Amino acid sequence: MSSTPDPALLAAHDLALAALHEITPAATVGPAAGYTVEADGVVSLRFETTLPGYPGWFWTVSVARVDDEEPTVLEAELLPGDEALLAPEWVPWAVRLADYQAAQAALAAETASGDEDHDSDEVDQGEDADDEDDDLDDVDDLDADDFDEDGSRLLHSGDVDGVDIDELDDDSNDDLDSDLDDDADDDLDSGDEDLDNADLDNGDED
Repeated sequence: MSSTPDPALLAAHDLALAALHEITPAATVGPAAGYTVEADGVVSLRFETTLPGYPGWFWTVSVARVDDEEPTVLEAELLPGDEALLAPEWVPWAVRLADYQAAQAALAAETASGDEDHDSDEVDQGEDADDEDDDLDDVDDLDADDFDEDGSRLLHSGDVDGVDIDELDDDSNDDLDSDLDDDADDDLDSGDEDLDNADLDNGDED
């Protein structure tokens, strides 16, 4: 690529504008915006564009000449500059479909994981609620007589950890009464035997 452009090509602005006016209205072509030296001595003359939606784009006309002939137009087109707003690079449909399916699968997995965590939380909350209901049922079973004036629960003498010692005392008293009855019966039986023996002794003396 030649570093020194042909002066005749640099001066071919009128030729370039005439070529542009054949493909676009003159109102869409702005002032000259420099040039680029291409391979084989070709020079691309640039012009600003006034087309809406094309910031950073330039009308570009490539001109060249052979030996001492007059310059000629090789190509005229609208090309993006370094700061042009460009569309994203085209991606084949198969690649886009694969990306979409992968994203859907990941979303489904995340949703399923979230549902499992939610169900686990509901189970834990349900168990806690059942425990609270059991505690409330225990409180409902208590009578007003079971509490003191200050609201504290009354305990009978000797009650320990909810065990009613009075009931144990009643059982002990029943056992004691039974033992006393058995002893009394034994004493009566012994007295009867003594009387019988005394009668026998008196009979022998007679």
